[in-house]
Amino acid sequence: MQKENTASRSVLLIYTGGTIGMMENPETGALESFNFAHLLNNVPELKRFNYAISTYQFTPPIDSSDMEPSDWAMLARIITENYDDFDGFVVLHGTDTMSYTASALSFMLKNLGKPVILTGSQLPIGMLRTDGKENLITAIEIAAATNGEGAPAVPEVCILFENSLMRGNRTTKVNAENFNAFRSYNFPVLAHAGVNIKYETHLIRRPDAASPMTPHYGLDSSVIIFTIFPGIGEAVVSAIFNAPGLRAVVLKSFGSGNAPQKEWLIRLLNEAYRRDIIVVNITQCLTGAVEMKRYRTGRQLLSAGVVCGYDSTPESALTKLMFLLAQDLTVDEVRRRMDSNIAGEITRE
Repeated sequence: MQKENTASRSVLLIYTGGTIGMMENPETGALESFNFAHLLNNVPELKRFNYAISTYQFTPPIDSSDMEPSDWAMLARIITENYDDFDGFVVLHGTDTMSYTASALSFMLKNLGKPVILTGSQLPIGMLRTDGKENLITAIEIAAATNGEGAPAVPEVCILFENSLMRGNRTTKVNAENFNAFRSYNFPVLAHAGVNIKYETHLIRRPDAASPMTPHYGLDSSVIIFTIFPGIGEAVVSAIFNAPGLRAVVLKSFGSGNAPQKEWLIRLLNEAYRRDIIVVNITQCLTGAVEMKRYRTGRQLLSAGVVCGYDSTPESALTKLMFLLAQDLTVDEVRRRMDSNIAGEITRE
């Protein structure tokens, strides 16, 4: 870990990898990771902060498409081991799986009382038009910020991208080219970074002051996401539900939670329920929520033991299942907790 300076507020900057810390290979034109110290040299503005900024680098850096649950556990351990020494944390991460990592950490860091801000960029930080500088500087400022009472301004796992601070487990990557790469469709942003940073304090979750932050490192990846589509066949769905070791399925259904009225589909869902395979229903739509009691096509799923995922993102539903399946819980307890809001990940009316 490298210390940059000393001051009253302190931030740990964790570089996992990703476009923000890459440079172009002059021979191949491919983007490759380079030393994190070089990244800091490209942002001399950091020296103007009156913060103690320390750094931690994954060695070697990880392309975000290679991120695994073990890497999420490593991040949770780094944050936990340094929790008492820093006021906030900034995680530099590739954009492709950033929403998965942010969602997982929101469940793994129970009763989080300090900011954990994930950010990155669409262009390497050494390029003239990079979005990385502004994202990094703003993320650090938010990680160190306090409210009027001296408490952390945003004690949540968040993603900061192109001037918007979003609850991590509400985000999805929606753009591979533009700087506005992430959206939080079903929950308002927590802060807007313009001339000033405006916090929506009424939306920000607060920890239980009487309880400590409790980390959980276990994750069970015996989960799959599959999408319903017109013409989907019994053989395909049967193969999914009979995959060896499968414990849970995130089902992306039509609209407000609907699926084809096929006898074989309901039969397979009932068989999965009897074999203690948990099925969580979320919508394929970017905006809106599952309401399985609304239409007959949704009620048939409810009668087959499918759990309502409300307005959960795919990233959040998947990592929440991974998290809960790794706990010492019965199948019924996992189903109940999937039906409840545990980290601000769903909206229940």
